[in-house]
Amino acid sequence: MHDIPILKDFVVILLISIPIIFLFKKLNVPSIVGFLFAGIIIGPYGFKLISEIDKIEVMAEIGVMLLIFTIGLEVSISKLMKIKKLFFFGGGLQVLLTMLSSAAVIYIFNISIQKALFFGMLISLSSSAIVLKLLADQKELEAPHGKIALAILIFQDLAIVPMIIMIPILGGGGNISFLSIATQLLFAFAAIAVILGVSKFMMPKIMFALAKLRLKEVFTIGILLVLIGTAYLTHQLGLSFALGAFIAGLILSDSEFSYQVIADTLPLKDTFNSIFFVSIGLLLNVSFIITHPAEIIILVLTIIILKAFVVAIIVKFLNYPMRVAVITGITLSQIGEFSFVLAQTGIGYNLMSQDFYNSFLAASIFTMILTPFLFKLAPVIGLKVKEVKNSDEKSHEKHIRELKDHVIIVGYGLNGRNLARVLKETGIQYVVIELNPDTIKEAKEAGERIIYGDITKEEILHKACIDSANIIVYAISDPRSTIIGLKMAKGMKENIYAVVRTRYTSEIDELIAIGADVVIPEEFETSLQIFVNVLEKYHIPMNVIMQQTTMLRGESYKMMVKEAADISSFRNINEILAAGLTETFYVSEDNANIGKSLKDINLRAVTDATVIAIVRQENNIPNPSGKELILAADTLVIMGTHAAVDKAFMVLNKK
Repeated sequence: MHDIPILKDFVVILLISIPIIFLFKKLNVPSIVGFLFAGIIIGPYGFKLISEIDKIEVMAEIGVMLLIFTIGLEVSISKLMKIKKLFFFGGGLQVLLTMLSSAAVIYIFNISIQKALFFGMLISLSSSAIVLKLLADQKELEAPHGKIALAILIFQDLAIVPMIIMIPILGGGGNISFLSIATQLLFAFAAIAVILGVSKFMMPKIMFALAKLRLKEVFTIGILLVLIGTAYLTHQLGLSFALGAFIAGLILSDSEFSYQVIADTLPLKDTFNSIFFVSIGLLLNVSFIITHPAEIIILVLTIIILKAFVVAIIVKFLNYPMRVAVITGITLSQIGEFSFVLAQTGIGYNLMSQDFYNSFLAASIFTMILTPFLFKLAPVIGLKVKEVKNSDEKSHEKHIRELKDHVIIVGYGLNGRNLARVLKETGIQYVVIELNPDTIKEAKEAGERIIYGDITKEEILHKACIDSANIIVYAISDPRSTIIGLKMAKGMKENIYAVVRTRYTSEIDELIAIGADVVIPEEFETSLQIFVNVLEKYHIPMNVIMQQTTMLRGESYKMMVKEAADISSFRNINEILAAGLTETFYVSEDNANIGKSLKDINLRAVTDATVIAIVRQENNIPNPSGKELILAADTLVIMGTHAAVDKAFMVLNKK
């Protein structure tokens, strides 16, 4: 029997990865960091448990292809349009400025301009996998820094495409010829255009044909064929496998099969992607770290500080508060997973020496390992940084100082706008606090009383006249800022009535403890709407429904949180269901029973329900006889048990 080393290596990776991932999960550290550590431990510079690194790298490249493919699937024009300013300006400036500033620092040390630019490209990318996981875990994807980070990360993911094209050009040797660069880029983009055109025409037809077979196995194999086939085609044209994978994903993202494609490829992506991070750990030369500690520490600090500074400056330039700028900068200060792919490609074009590659690899991995800890530290640093005042930040809020007994609305999203509209119609005065500069501009043009500012700063609450306000409503999707802002508001005015909207029930107890008077979790308000509609369908009297919903809200939704909730307060519903009720039925113009008598329908015999009255054109006919005809626009008053009334409605609605 033949020994297959790659299978042994694969078993080792899985065996070591499981306990490490479990441990890192318990420590609340992203599993990607665990994969990196797993690679270090089992690699040739650790316990030497892996022997076939080159074959592991092949599997890792498949992981990269699947990762880029899913990015292509998830990127859509409509998504980009919602964050177009952050995407184009934020993302574009971040990649360009980080690349140029990094290249300038490297160029000072007599490194060629080609290698300096290549190193700048590596530094400009951040880790989508780590950052999005951290933001999702902290429920901060909808927070201002979460939205900015997402926009920049999407731009970085797309920037990989021209970077991959640029590597062979930079590695051509000699002086850079702009004519040569232009020619090669023109050829590359022409090839991409052709592939996009052919794919746009062919792929939907192929996917439709595969779906029509109604065989899941064939559909899954077809997806892999499209993915690998497109990747192979781009490779044959002198471009990269990853670029072809991205094109395949981008084309399929506009098709009706995109969700099924994501569902089928996600398990494969997660599996091979984990192998990719383990393979990065395998490459880390531990002995090199031991012999060059100062060099690696300096490189790690330089990368983190440079990237955080550039991102913070850009975010501040986009008119966001300094706290948001600092948090976003620190969040994106690590090296990204695609930098490793570019680095390995660059070695093949002599854009990196082996020693420099070892330094870069070690520094990059440490930036990734440090990211979860820096992410937790970022809000603390953000709060301590003093706000830089904008010269054009003039207060048009002369009459805000005159407000009394008003409402402070924190956030001018959908909930904030709806509340403002209702308050305006009822004549209640209010002032809005908002962070998004574009939203501020639109609201001011519409005549809204709105302040640009960060709710975690005392001076902003003073500007909103918190001393004379009655109510403060937090309608933002930033849990951390809500908690800090609520503490500050209650500290400045203890008796202010605080209404807090939250997306998650896990935050209720903490917000109540801080001083929130009402917490409205979106999760449970949705549940209550379902609850109300179901009870209405069973003809539970509205006063009973309102009593139950008021009780649930009054208990801060605790009955809905507990798995074994005390349902004694719901027992009266069973009694109501068993008892009788009175319900009304409106006879529409197309009802099949029009012209029939009550005797013809024989409702009591069929359903046990009784028609006790008919309301006809404002006239009331009590205790109608069997000869009474049913006319259009009549309202029948029906009495019976819940089951009987339900049957009566079915009979009366029969076509």
